[in-house]
Amino acid sequence: MASSMDLEAPIPTGEEEVPFDYAKRAQWLRAAILGANDGILSIASLLMGVGAVKEDTKTMILTGIAGLVAGAFSMGIGELVSVYSQLDIEVAQIKREKKSPTGGNTEQDEDRLPNPYQAAGASAFAFAVGAAIPLLAASFIKTYRVRLGVVVAAVTVALVAFGWIGAILGKAPPLRSTARVVIGGWVAMGVTFALTKAVGKGVLG
Repeated sequence: MASSMDLEAPIPTGEEEVPFDYAKRAQWLRAAILGANDGILSIASLLMGVGAVKEDTKTMILTGIAGLVAGAFSMGIGELVSVYSQLDIEVAQIKREKKSPTGGNTEQDEDRLPNPYQAAGASAFAFAVGAAIPLLAASFIKTYRVRLGVVVAAVTVALVAFGWIGAILGKAPPLRSTARVVIGGWVAMGVTFALTKAVGKGVLG
C-alpha cells in the first residue's frame, strides 16, 4: 500500500527549470544604467556649470544639446571598443580551452560572450534618454534661479528612479545603490557649479 508521501510526490517531467543567467543580463544592463546615469549627470552638471556664468536659457539649451549629441556618440563608441576588447580576450581564452586536454565547458562560455553592438546601442540610447531629462527641465523655465532649482529636482527624481530600477534588475540592495547614485549626482552638480562660478569671476571678472 502506498503511503501518503508517495501519493503526494511530484511526477518527474524530464524537464528541469533552467536558472536565469544574470551574468548575461548584466552585459546590457550595465551599459544601459551607466549610460543613463552618465547622461543625467553629465548634462545636468554641464547646465549647472553654464548656468553659473550665463543666465539666459538659450545658452544653456544649446550647450545641453551639444553635450547630448557628443556624449551619446562618445558613450556608444567607447562601449563598442571596450566590449570588443573584452570579446577578443574571451574568444582567445575559449580557443585555448578547446585545445587543452580537458576541453573545458566551452559551450556555456560561448553563450556568455558579450555583444559589443548591443552594449554600444544600449549605452548611447540610455545616455540620450538620461541627458534629455535635465535638458527638458531647463527648457521651459525662464527665471534663472527657478530653472536651476527645477534642473536639480528633476535630476534627483531621475537618479532615484534609475538607481532603484538598476538595483532591482541587478539584484542589489535598492536603498544603498540609490543613495550612492543620488549623493554622487549632488556632489557632481555642486562642484561643477561652484568651480565654474569661481573661474568665471576670475576670468570674466
